[in-house]
Amino acid sequence: MIKVGIIGANGYTGFELMRLLAAHGRAEVVFASSRSLAGQKISDAYPTLAGKYGDMVYDDVDLERAAKCDVIFACLPHGESAEICGKLIDLGTKVIDLSADYRYDDVSLYEKTYKITHARKDLASEAVYGLPEFNRDKIANARLIGNPGCYVTASVLALKPLVGGGVIDPRTVIIDAKSGVSGAGRKADISYNANEVEGNFKAYGVTTHRHTSEIEEKSGAVVTFTPHLLPIKRGILATIYCDLVGTLDDVKKAYSVYDSEPFVHVIGTLPEIKTAVGSNCCYIGYKYEEKTGRLIVVSCIDNLIKGASGQAIQNMNVMFGLPETEGLPLVGFHL
Repeated sequence: MIKVGIIGANGYTGFELMRLLAAHGRAEVVFASSRSLAGQKISDAYPTLAGKYGDMVYDDVDLERAAKCDVIFACLPHGESAEICGKLIDLGTKVIDLSADYRYDDVSLYEKTYKITHARKDLASEAVYGLPEFNRDKIANARLIGNPGCYVTASVLALKPLVGGGVIDPRTVIIDAKSGVSGAGRKADISYNANEVEGNFKAYGVTTHRHTSEIEEKSGAVVTFTPHLLPIKRGILATIYCDLVGTLDDVKKAYSVYDSEPFVHVIGTLPEIKTAVGSNCCYIGYKYEEKTGRLIVVSCIDNLIKGASGQAIQNMNVMFGLPETEGLPLVGFHL
C-alpha cells in the first residue's frame, strides 16, 4: 500500500484528493496537514469524509514526518510550494506539486509570469511536467512532478496534437475559457461570494492571466487567452478558435493520438460541462467554419479532477507502476 501525505489538505484540491483516494485500492492517506486547521478533525471541516477518515485530524506541517510517506501531494500557493517541495525531495520522498512552481521548462518564464524568484532552480530543471498523455515515460521515472493547471490541461490537450501535426496556424489561436467558482480555491473573497456570482458572468485576467504562458510553453501555440467565471461550482469549458491549414482528415489524424487514452475522448458532438464533471476525463469536439477557414474546438474537464487532484493521482499511478485508471472515475455525474 502506497503511503500518501497531503500538505495543504484543507483546500478544495486537498479535499478532492482525500475523496478520490478513499476509493483507491493501492494507496492510503496517512498524513494530512493544514497550518490553519492543525489539530482539528478532518470530518469537522468536511463531514462527507467522516465515513473513511473517522477521527483523523489535520497535522501541522511537519516535513520530517511527511517525508516518511512514499509520496506527498503539495497543495500550496505558488512561491511557498517550491521551497517546501524541495526540502521533501532532499529528505528522499517523491513529490507531486499542484502549484505552478515546477511546471515550467523555462524558469525565467516562470519568474517573469509570477513575479517571483524561484527558490529551487536546481530542482526546477529536473521536474517533469505531469501531463501523462504526453510525458508518461518521464513521469514513470520522476521523483518530482509539476501538476498542470486546470485551464492549461483543457487547452493543451485540445491544442498540442493540432500544433504538433501542423494542422493549424499556431499564431491564430484564441481561447475563450469558462470555469466554475471552485477554480478560485477555498478562500474568503467577495468576488466569489454567492451574491456576487449568482446570476452573473464575467471575464477576468484579460491579457494578463498567468496560465497564458504555461499554455503557450506546453502547446507550442501563441494564444490570446480570456478566462471567464461561471456561476457554477465546478467544470471548465474552453472554446478554441484557430485557422485551419490542413484538412478535417488531418484533424482526425492528429487527434488519433488519443485513441488508446483512457481519459481523453474526442467525440462527434461538442461536449458540455456536464459531460466531464465528476470524471477524470477530457472531452474534445470540433467544428469547421467554412466561410472563415477556422477550426473551432471545444474542450471540457472537471477543474478539480482532471484539472487538479485526479490528474495528480493519475501521475502517482504512473510513478508507482500502477494501472493508470486506479481509483479514478471514468464516468461523470451528468446530473
